[in-house]
Formats: sequence, C-alpha cells, structure tokens
Amino acid sequence: MTERPATLITGASSGIGSALAWQAAAAGHDLVLTARRGYLLTELAEALTARHGGRVLTIEADLSLPDGADRLVNEVLASGWQVDHLINNAGLGACGPVAGLPPGRLLELLQVNLVSLTTLTRLLLPSMLDRGAGGILNVASLAAFQPGPDMAAYYASKAYVLSLSEALHEETRGSGVRISCLCPGPTSTGFAREATMEDSLLFRLGLMTAESVARAGWRGFQRGQRIIIPGWKNKLLATLGRLTPHVVSLRLIRRLHERA
Repeated sequence: MTERPATLITGASSGIGSALAWQAAAAGHDLVLTARRGYLLTELAEALTARHGGRVLTIEADLSLPDGADRLVNEVLASGWQVDHLINNAGLGACGPVAGLPPGRLLELLQVNLVSLTTLTRLLLPSMLDRGAGGILNVASLAAFQPGPDMAAYYASKAYVLSLSEALHEETRGSGVRISCLCPGPTSTGFAREATMEDSLLFRLGLMTAESVARAGWRGFQRGQRIIIPGWKNKLLATLGRLTPHVVSLRLIRRLHERA
C-alpha cells in the first residue's frame, strides 16, 4: 500500500487555508493543520476525517512569535510526522498609513508574512530536496505586483513572498521538488475584517470564494506552476499592475483602500 503524503498547512482554521485542506484531503494526503484558533482546527479535522479518512494532526501555534515557526516544526517532528508538502498560507494584513499603525501589529505582520514563512521553508525544504520529492506552496496576493499605499507593509510583504518563491522555483529546478506561489485577489474570507477594511472599495468590487481560489491553487501546485493567479479578472489586474506606471497605480490603489 502506498504511503499517504503529509501536507502541513499554516493558517488552516478558515478561509483559503481551510479550503486548501479540503483539496489536499480529497487528493489523499494526511494533514498537519496549524493556526492560532485551535477549536476551529479540531472541528475542521473531524469533518475532514469523516469525509476523506486519513490522519489529521492539529497544532495550535502562533507564528507571530519570534520562535513560533521553530516551535511548530519541533512539535511536528516530535510527533513522528514527515512533512512532504508545506503550504505557507498564514498571513496578516493591516490597513492604514504606516505612521499610524500600532508598532506591535506591524511587527506581527512582518513576523508572520516574512520571517515565519521563510523559517518554515528553510527548515522543511532540505529534507524534501534529500528525498527528491515534495513541494512548497506559498500564498501571496495580487498585492505582490505593485506598491500599496495605506497597506504598504502588507503589499511589500507579499512582494517578498512572490520574489522568494520565484527564486526558489529556479533554485530547485530539476530536483523533483515543486515551488509555487498562489496570488489571489480579493477573496471572501475573514481577512478584510482582520485588516479592518471590510467596507473598502477594494472588497466591494466582487470577491472570489475561498473554495475557487483553493481549487485553482491546488491544481496549479500539482502542475508545478511558478505563479498561480486564480480567475481571469485577477490575471488582468496582475498584468495591469506590472505595466501601469507607479505614478498612476499608487493613486488608484490608495483610492481602492478608502472606505466606501
């Protein structure tokens, strides 16, 4: 009997992370699910095993802490699990000028979006390369393709995730390990509420569902796509983001972040 691959998903308690867990479970993967809200992970794990079987390990973890990523990996390995695939989905947003953001919130955003993502990648990638199999799916955003006034740190963090992922895709070429970057646009999740931008124009222009984003992301990851942009509207926006002069896009994006 073929051993089931194990996939670790961060930020798995809701939204795109939860939807990706359903995709992986349907594909026959065992799962390590982690997030800050442990009770939601337990509910998700019960639903996944009832529907698809397999093993599901849940770990309540806070990746905004400086040692959060190290502690998570240590707990996974201590439980006897081998991580075959990593989905770096956890992310934080913050809306408003950098000068007005609470310093603590800004540091948490950078820790989760950049430092913990990079640390998890560094800790788990070598064993994948040794086996010549597995992969990492990093979840960035359309925000990765241009600067974003009034969400400057968030946009910059997602540009980092995209750049890192593209470089790793080339570094691992021919190794048997897949590296992909999922760049969704506005999606119906709890992100807008967490980032205090539910009533912004950006989130009133039409949203994709977390399920449709996850389907596109999982399909692209299995194919080894370097960059995955779900939905034709988002593909168009990404292209415009690359081609539009910043003097124009900066003002447009700031307008989209304004409250309706």
